[in-house]
Amino acid sequence: MVSRRTVPVQLVARHAERCEFDRLVTSAAAGRGGALVVAGEAGIGKSALVDAVVGALDGFEVLRAAGTEFERDLLYATLHQLCAPVLGHRRKLPVVQQRTLEAVFGLGAQAIPDPLTVGLAVLGLLHEAAQDGPVCCVVDDAQWVDDASRRALVFVARRVASERIAIVFAARDVGPPSGLAELPRVPLAGLGDEDARALLGVATHVGLDAEVIDRILAEAHGNPLALLEFAHHAEPFGVPGPPRFRASVVDALEEQFVRRFERLPDATRTLVVLAAAEPVGDLDLLRRAARLLGLDAAGLTLAENAGLLTLGPLLRFRHPLVRSAVYASATPEKRRSVHGVLAEATDPGTDPDRRAWHRAHAVMDADEEIAAQLERSADRARSRGGFAAAAAFMERAGQLTPARARQAGRLLVAAQLRLQAGAPDAARALVTRAERRPMDDEGRATARLLRARIDYQLSHGPEATARLVDAVAELAPDRARETYLEAFASFMYNDNHPGLLKEIGARIRKRAPQREHARPVDLLLDALLDQSMLPAEQAVPAMRDAVTAYRSAARSSVPWRMNLLCQVAIDLRDDEAMEEIADCQVDLARGQGSLASLPQALRYQAVARVSAGRFDEAAVSLGEARSVDEAAGTVPLLGPELVLTGFRGDEERFAELRELVGRDGRPFEAAGEHYARAVLHNGLGNYEAALEAALTAQRRHQAGSYSIWAVYTELVEAAARAGRGEDAAVAMKHLEALARAYPVPWAVAEWLQAQALLERGEDCDALYRQVIDHFARTRVRVLHARARLTYGEWLRRENRRAEARDELRAAHDALSRIGARAFAERAARELRATGEQPRRHGEDPLGRLTAQERLIAGKVAAGATSKEVGVMLFLSPRTVDTHLRNVYRKLGISSRRQLREMPL
Repeated sequence: MVSRRTVPVQLVARHAERCEFDRLVTSAAAGRGGALVVAGEAGIGKSALVDAVVGALDGFEVLRAAGTEFERDLLYATLHQLCAPVLGHRRKLPVVQQRTLEAVFGLGAQAIPDPLTVGLAVLGLLHEAAQDGPVCCVVDDAQWVDDASRRALVFVARRVASERIAIVFAARDVGPPSGLAELPRVPLAGLGDEDARALLGVATHVGLDAEVIDRILAEAHGNPLALLEFAHHAEPFGVPGPPRFRASVVDALEEQFVRRFERLPDATRTLVVLAAAEPVGDLDLLRRAARLLGLDAAGLTLAENAGLLTLGPLLRFRHPLVRSAVYASATPEKRRSVHGVLAEATDPGTDPDRRAWHRAHAVMDADEEIAAQLERSADRARSRGGFAAAAAFMERAGQLTPARARQAGRLLVAAQLRLQAGAPDAARALVTRAERRPMDDEGRATARLLRARIDYQLSHGPEATARLVDAVAELAPDRARETYLEAFASFMYNDNHPGLLKEIGARIRKRAPQREHARPVDLLLDALLDQSMLPAEQAVPAMRDAVTAYRSAARSSVPWRMNLLCQVAIDLRDDEAMEEIADCQVDLARGQGSLASLPQALRYQAVARVSAGRFDEAAVSLGEARSVDEAAGTVPLLGPELVLTGFRGDEERFAELRELVGRDGRPFEAAGEHYARAVLHNGLGNYEAALEAALTAQRRHQAGSYSIWAVYTELVEAAARAGRGEDAAVAMKHLEALARAYPVPWAVAEWLQAQALLERGEDCDALYRQVIDHFARTRVRVLHARARLTYGEWLRRENRRAEARDELRAAHDALSRIGARAFAERAARELRATGEQPRRHGEDPLGRLTAQERLIAGKVAAGATSKEVGVMLFLSPRTVDTHLRNVYRKLGISSRRQLREMPL
């Protein structure tokens, strides 16, 4: 008889599936790593296939871990198993990643940062381990991996293409929530009839009746584990009678395992239940717990002889189904008993969370002491970024809390944690449970706020925003105003219901009147409310005060509030504040490790760079923002990229982006889209289309929706060129009010330019010259170049060709260098009309680089190392080096020094 361990390896490791696995590890050994998901039902042969390939590996370091049903709520449990053998390599990592891993593994006191940073730290750790030789990571039962470990491992799996790392997941369920569905997949199906009969023939040394074999084949459905188990314990299949139909093969297997378990002596059965309740397989812990029950753990050898488990450095069950079947078959009293001794045997100093979890499963009645321990475990998990784990601890704490009022409070905390973990439906269920308990006024207000927040997270629509605003009114004033700011600002940029923003603003203004001693957050809320509800001349004072307050307290601000403030500075046409805030918010997000805020900070930095005529830098910022979004699995906002594309005059790309606005969970971003479309068509000379886009934005603004104030400048230019100056009346009034209320050079230049374009002054020549002089005092190079273009166009129409050529030539050169291709072509057409051919600008060698290559080249040229670039872009250093080699080849250079000398 072939041993049970070797039979599946010999007969279940099918050729086609093995080839896929072999290709993965062969490529990884050559520095072209990857990931693979081996998927199929329980017992189908996933572990056998993995064992067959891994056992034949030569020169690989194999790291293994397994998810367990009992530990899926314990933070980073699977990651601990997988990475512990190579943890010593952390000392070679950047300090941020080193500290992150130490926090994850409990070696440091600091809180764990953003999950993306954890994923990058694990990637760095495996990269360093692979310097000594290729690494193969195997994760069995991936469907039970805790959420934090799963996110980190999927993050790594997507980024090992240039590494000597292979990652293999064996899982039953690879649906979208697991994150595994996007990885390459090798599905395992049941064996065909011929192979199944061959397996039965090898697995048994005594012949089975043909009728028994037919019954086994019908029951097993080609499942190798079921075939082996049924063949070795075929007694039930020899009983005459109709076939027994079960819901699944898994049910049949569990029945088989339970029958074998029930044949063991009483003491051994207790030991097996004890082992089933202890997910790690720690034999020392099991021996201590067994002694507390008055038993000898040596009795487990009987279970090993029965083929239920194996003993070694760690106890391992024959199959996860054995563990679940044994545990489910035990009485509730027996389960509470074994959890109790496991809790008592667990060291509270080294593993307080697992001890608290066992204690929670050892009691039947409410127990405040245990509930308090679970609450402390929840606090530890929350401080380490594990909201799902924290919610599980807090929910169990609520269940075990004797006082019903306090029980409600803990359930509400659990609901908040579920919401933060991205599970709004589970959060809503917990709020419902809490509301069935007695609550004071504060508790009821918290429950209403949580319901409103859940609705708001599911849909940032007007009804959800209004409910959130109403619920916030019951909070303390300071906390309420912060929530008002969050809700109003979010709806402001995602408003597809003209008029409702002003209505929501009025409700907030009624509930949160202006404060006498205002904090920066109060000033920013007031600024956004005034900007959306009042004419420019009345809104400017609050906007100016908010900008001034935040600039003086910038380094202590919250990054997402800085994003809002950056838009306020742009609308005020304050170029110094715009660039200062844009750069500060990026530095702040990086310094605080606020990766949730970093993408939007980078996008506003890109908008500032566009205004400054630094399009390539804007593209770099947008590329980095996309990298963070991709790493986080979030849908990127498109407004800033639309603005850059509009200024570049790329009509085809603009159409592609515009199709995505409002789809796949993206906000509508109407304000940004209208502004960008007006810019695009003004550059292309499609003035009617530009005017229509700008007038749409104006109508929305008049109806009470937010509109980017810069659109009024585009509106005036389009109206002037289209011969519809009367349509610019509202825009002219706005530009004048802004210039008078806040007379910074940029705002004044746009007001003067509007008068010149519509020929409202007696001396248009003088107006144009003043416009250019005022723009020259700002940092907004692209608008300065456009001002010279419009002046040159006016000079040509005035038949002052020589002067026109000077302005048009300067505009064409500047716009070409900046990358505003449509505006540059517009200048070229005008220049040709004066009789001069525009100068040809040579090919930009950087144009041969992909967006990712250009992004990496810019970072390296600025002095960053490969490791530092990897940290910024969530790539491994080896991947960065691969991109750099491509950059060198395309640019015809061979060193970082040469790269730094190029005009990136």
